[in-house]
Formats: sequence, C-alpha cells, structure tokens
Amino acid sequence: MNAVEIEQAVSELAEQPFDAVEFPYAFLMAFGNKDTTIKRLRTGASNKSDIGGVLQTNNIHLATCAPGDIAATLTALRDSPATTRAKAKFILATDGIDLEAEDITTGETIACRYTDFPDHFGFFLPLAGISTVKQIRESAFDIRATSRLNRLYVELIKDNPDWGSAEKRHDMNHFMARLIFCFFAEDTDIFVSDNLFTATIDQMANRDGSNTHEVIGEIFRAMNTPIAKRAEARLPRWADAFPYVNGGLFSGSTDVPRFSKIAQRYLSHIGSLDWTQINPDIFGSMIQAVADEEERSVLGMHYTSVPNILKVLNPLFLDDLRAELEAAGDNARKLANLRARMAKIRVFDPACGSGNFLVIAYKEMRALEYEINKRRGEPQRRTDIPLTNYRGIELRDFSAEIARLALIIAEYQCDVTYRGQKEALAEFLPLDAQNWITCGNALRLDWLSVCPPTGTGVKFQADDLFMAPLDQAQIDFANEGGETYICGNPPYVGGKKQSSEQKEDLALIFEGSKKYKNLDYVCGFILKACDYISALDRVAFVATNSINEGTHVPVLWPEVYRTGCEINFAYLPFKWSNNAAHNAGVTVTIIGLNKRSAAPKFIFQGDTKKEVSNISPYLVEGSDLVVHPRATPAGRLSRMITGNAAYDGGHLFLSTSERNSALEKSPELVDFIRPVKGTSEFIDGVQRFCLWFEDGDLKLAESLPGSAERISGVRKYREGGGEVARTLRKNPHQFRYRNLAQSSQILVPQVSSERREYLPVGILPSDVVITHL
Repeated sequence: MNAVEIEQAVSELAEQPFDAVEFPYAFLMAFGNKDTTIKRLRTGASNKSDIGGVLQTNNIHLATCAPGDIAATLTALRDSPATTRAKAKFILATDGIDLEAEDITTGETIACRYTDFPDHFGFFLPLAGISTVKQIRESAFDIRATSRLNRLYVELIKDNPDWGSAEKRHDMNHFMARLIFCFFAEDTDIFVSDNLFTATIDQMANRDGSNTHEVIGEIFRAMNTPIAKRAEARLPRWADAFPYVNGGLFSGSTDVPRFSKIAQRYLSHIGSLDWTQINPDIFGSMIQAVADEEERSVLGMHYTSVPNILKVLNPLFLDDLRAELEAAGDNARKLANLRARMAKIRVFDPACGSGNFLVIAYKEMRALEYEINKRRGEPQRRTDIPLTNYRGIELRDFSAEIARLALIIAEYQCDVTYRGQKEALAEFLPLDAQNWITCGNALRLDWLSVCPPTGTGVKFQADDLFMAPLDQAQIDFANEGGETYICGNPPYVGGKKQSSEQKEDLALIFEGSKKYKNLDYVCGFILKACDYISALDRVAFVATNSINEGTHVPVLWPEVYRTGCEINFAYLPFKWSNNAAHNAGVTVTIIGLNKRSAAPKFIFQGDTKKEVSNISPYLVEGSDLVVHPRATPAGRLSRMITGNAAYDGGHLFLSTSERNSALEKSPELVDFIRPVKGTSEFIDGVQRFCLWFEDGDLKLAESLPGSAERISGVRKYREGGGEVARTLRKNPHQFRYRNLAQSSQILVPQVSSERREYLPVGILPSDVVITHL
C-alpha cells in the first residue's frame, strides 16, 4: 500500500463505530498487514502482548481501554517487558474517544481525539515499511488532500468516460486545478466568507448530485465575470457572492463533468479539510500523479525533499546571496543594492514538473528579502520579487497547471507570512494573467524565448494563465538586466528505455554525433543548457551518476567543453530516493556548470565541502582529461569479452538436482555438462550447470534421454521468438554466443553492489562456462 491508500483506509476506520475488540486488527490492516498476519495475531500465534493488547514484533504494541484510562494504559505499554523483547517501535492506546501514541525510538508522541487520528497517519507510516523524511511526516495534509482528490478524479472519470479521453483530458486537468484553487481560497479568506465554495454546493446542489455540475459551472462563470459586468451576466444571487478571479484560471469553457451522489460526497470531504495547511512545494509533486495512471500506483510518494532541492539551489546562487547579506550587515545602501539585485534574478527550470524547484527558490528568496526589509526598518514593504521571474517548461499540461497554481499559492502564503493577512488579501485578486510556465517539450523549444536574458518580449508567455504555448502573446519581464539561473531535476531515462520521440530529441541536441544513442536522456538537458550559457549565468541539474562514469564521459563531456563550460561545483554520488518502501532510490550527482573562469570550484560529499582548482568529468580534483574507449587492449593483454549468451528459454541450464537426474538417465552426458558461473552464481554461491555440445553433436544430444527433451524445448523457444532467435533454431543444442578459455579465465561480474569496497573478480579453470549475466 502507498501512503494515499493508507490514508484512505485509516480515514474509513475512523468513520466507523469504535469496536474495542476489533480496533487493533483493523488498525494494522489499514497499514497493509495481510489477512494471514492478522489471523496469526488473533489466534495468539504471533501476538505476545502481556497486558491483553496486540503486539506485533518489530512494529507496535497497542491496546484499547475503558474511557479515561488512556494514560495508564500507555504507561503499561511503555513499561511492558514484552514491548522491549519484541523491539516494538510504537505504542498506542485508545478508548474510542481519545487516542495517544509514542514513537519509542525518538520519543515523539501524539495525542488527539479518536476521530482525528487520521490527521496523524504519517506518524505511523513506518508500520507499513515506509521510511519518510521528516518533511513528509509533517505533511499529512498534503497526502490526505491528494488521496481525496484522487478518489474524486477516479469517480468522475468513471461517471464521465469522455472526460478521460485525450480530447477532454486538458479540460479535466483544468477543472481539477480550478477546484484546488477554490478549496484553498475558501479557507484562507480569499473568498469573502469561510467555506463559501463547499457550503454553496452543499446548499444549492441536489443530494443525488444531478445538478452539481450546473452549480459549479455558475460559480466558475462568476469568477470569470468582472464586478462591473455582473448585472448583464445575470448570475444567480448565490453565485454573485464569489469574487472576480480570472487570470485565465476561470476563463474559457465553464463545462463541468457530471457528479454522482458518491462524487458529490467526495467533493464535500475534500472541502472539509483545512486547506491553510497546504505545502505547495510538496502538494504539487503529489497531486500531479492524480492525472497520470502510470504514477498513481505511488500516489503520495512523488516528491523531492526540500533538503535535496537546496543541494542544487544553495551553491547555484542562494549561498552567494546569503554571503552578500552577511557582508552588508545593517548598511542600508548595501542592503538596498542586494534587494535590487534579487529583484532581477530569474530562476528557470526546463523540466519543472509541478514546480517544486521554482516554489522553493521563490520562498527562499522571499525569506532573504524579508530579512533585508527588517534590517532596513521596512518589514511591511511590498515584495520587489516578481513571480514571473520564476519560469519553467513542463511536458505534461496538468503538471504545468499545478506548477502555476503552486507558485500562486506560495506567493500568497509568503505575503501572509511577511506582510500580514490584510495586505496579502488586498493585492491577491484578480490574479495576474501573465503565464510564466510553458507547456511543451523543453528539448524542442528555444529556451531564450521562454526565459530571455533581457527584458525583451517573450514568445511563449500568455495573457491567459492556462493557454497553450501556440496561443500565447508576448509580455516583458518586470525587471531586465539581471542574472538567470537554470536548475532542476530533468528526466533521467536510460538509453534502452527511451521512447522514439526521446531518441529524436537527443538526435537534435547531439547533431553530428553518432554515439549519443546510449546516453541518458538528462544529457540532452545538460548540453542544451551549456549551449545557452553565454546568454545565461549558471546551471545546476540533478543527474544520474552514470554521466560521470564509463562510456558516457567520452561522448558527453567533450561536447560540454566545446561550449566553453566547466564544472564549478558537484555533489559526489548519493541516493536520491522518495520513499524507502516504494523506491530504492537512484544514485545521482548534482552538477553545477558555468562559463570557464579562474574562480574556485567546490566538491561536496555529504556535509563536507572541498575547494579545488578544477573538477574533472569524473568528479575528482584534476584536469578535464577524458578516457576514450579503444577497440583493442593495450600491450599484450587479453581482450575482455561478454560472457556466453544462450537465448534458450532456460532449457540448456540445469540445477544440481536436474544435473543428477540427467546423468541417471544418460551417463554419457558427463562429458557434455559443464559448471556455469554468472553474476549470481559467482557472488551468491549459486550452483548451476549447462549442456555444452559441439557443432556436430546435435544428433547425439537429441538421442540421449537426459537431453532430448531440453533440446526440443530450445528449438520451440527459438521458433517462437524474434528474427534473431529463429536463425538459431538449426542449432538448438548450442548457446548463441560461445566463448571458451584455452587454459584459464578471469571473471568480472557485470553487476555488483556499489557498497562493496572492492570489485569481485575470480580466476576460473577453462571448463567453466561464464554467462553474460
């Protein structure tokens, strides 16, 4: 179960009448425990509680109690010898009225009303094997909101299949973005009265949902109608209470999918959440999965933590600004100059997704600006940082819409934090119609048209917040002549997993090169950024560690150096993981690039920072020397070749028992069975064998009872295979590729754990067949 599924199960449990006997088991099932596990706990086979509760080894000791006895029960759970013996991570006590729990490892506790414990479900996520960063544990709201929006989305698509089609998908995504804004607006006083949107629907829509689409459509129409034109628009009196919002968010069609009774209940449940708790940098990443079937399986897990984002942004430009702030002290002139510099800084993410890099950059800049204003005695000063200076490109339209919305919400929240609710509200509506997120393929678009280095007209900017790039009009930057920083976490996508369109993208970027086909997709973003470096300032991307290893280096890095770029900072490889249970995490580096200069460079590893004179493409201190591949070994060394590949459907391989059985049937096979060594056999000690016949041995192989059936299986497998497999069907007794040593051989596994301090290598006799895996 993912976090969103857990939230749904926990919420449903809290809505049911409390059953003291069943609660412990229902609670554990909500966190993904299987029926067999629960059955063992019920029978006492695995329940070792010594106080009449339920104890799951290595997880939790929980108990229900009489009203008012929670404190005593929690103490008993904490002091229980069984809790210690079972190494329980949590203890929990509830009387059905209140609930208290404790993380024994950290000492962190929660105490709440029983019906409110779903608000704290993130506290218990380790029970499902989900290890989360602290930021996500504290963002239970974002996961709950994502969960409920997902339920509504699925229900609406079920009732309105046409809204799930390619033709209507943009309308559906736009509709979801409008809903998110309305829920946020009604809880943050942007709407004139609290709960206005949800309450209006509850009051005006039929209980069966039959006219809900009409009610919502009229509300949307009101928010697209200026106050001066309300009379001629003939809005219903109840819709006239909504403010004029527009900014493109409510322009265009006001069509709304039809609601069933269930969908209307889901809508009401979403409205009951406290949307003041939204974290736009986290929520945006999570909600983008709602409209993506491929990502829905990890719903609630798709985010990039703020600490990881700051690993990119801090050395890119934020550390420099903080150093200038510290140097300025309380000097009013220096502080004003820094503020003016910050107002002209542009941050551009060409693969912005739901905008989390842009949101974090904006929030960090606003925090620095507020510190400047405080030191100058101007804490209430209106921000000089334009939201339109935070620009992005995103391929998926829903993610692009959410990115715009996340930035709008971030701006409002910053205004409330630094200037107060009254000032924030006074300037929030109507929304600015300028569009600073472009929906399109970043490797096909001209980045200077999206984020130009001066205040010239911008081709891909819209007068409608949600219009497509081809319909967009030109606008100017609010401040020209500033710095531009490119950042982000572009798609990695290895060479073998790229679509034909992605291959074509790379072909355009690496025009003239024939070796790009095995490069990761992120390499296209790196080289394209370097091509623009003369017009922009610095670049920092998260990338797979493979771009600084092996065959990637001689293909990518000479092209990078050709543009006049160099690495000015780098993080050595580390795990970039979203969630321990669902994503083991890809190993990445962070690469900072700028025009060549004599300035010092920095290599980061964990919390350490090392100053160096130059960073090589292999991320070590040293020259830009690139190791190129060669077709033959140096000197008299033997060639390293790929192991033997069978293409046999597994029929030529034998386990120890299968080998013994074959020899019982046909003792003559003793000369045709050889030991096999591949990665798993060599590293893990697995024992396997294979049939190894020479060219003229086919009739013999087919005549022996111990091998005949296997040879027949190979022939059938190859006949049913692809073009290459079918060419091998005349030799079903042999591997496709055959390489044998004359005297001895060195085995080097293709795959080995990066945690090893050494490369596992073996010297084997010539009779061993080494496989390619």
